Amino acid sequence: MSRIATTILIGLLLAAPSLTAHAQRGSNEPKPKKLYCWNKGAERICSDALPQDAVNNAREEFSASSGLRRGEVERTLTEQERADAAVIAAQRQLDLAAEQTRQRTEQAMLSTYENEDDLRRVFAERTGILDNNVQTARYNVASLRDALVSLLGTAGDRELGGKAVADKQAASIQQRHAELVAQRRMQASFEQQRQALDVEIEQTLQRYRLLKGVGTDPRA
Repeated sequence: MSRIATTILIGLLLAAPSLTAHAQRGSNEPKPKKLYCWNKGAERICSDALPQDAVNNAREEFSASSGLRRGEVERTLTEQERADAAVIAAQRQLDLAAEQTRQRTEQAMLSTYENEDDLRRVFAERTGILDNNVQTARYNVASLRDALVSLLGTAGDRELGGKAVADKQAASIQQRHAELVAQRRMQASFEQQRQALDVEIEQTLQRYRLLKGVGTDPRA
């Protein structure tokens, strides 16, 4: 081993304890404190502790030492809002599939599809997705309706027996009702989209026939 290499090795060995101690001190240092600010009605509240009833609220976070804004947390979505978001996401998926189908159809209608059966196969994926969504929504509606009827029956029996409906039971009834309403809206949306797809398929076939010279333009 050369003199230079030996000198470097000795230096590293001497520095190792101090580096280890520094790393341990860094890991043991307390996390920087935060300040939380959120709205409670018309009142603006700021505190260095976040109470349980504010955990789901939208809030801003600041450094307790510098006062600088460190981040923002959105409020937790309700069951109804989550259901609405699911409908929007499903709609976006279908819209994207529809646009892709239209582009493929217009660009290659004559050169790719020898007959109408070939053209119909382009819509098979969207038809399958919608049919599955409709069937799933119908099943969910039926299941949620049965569960809600059961909960309402149990609550009614308690009231007839002179007992009050428990808070937990009432909350379950409200939740099931909200889920049922959301699923019914979703079912109606999917059924309307399925009907619209049938119309689109027929219009595309008519356009294909026109391009082939075997029909008239339905838009004329």
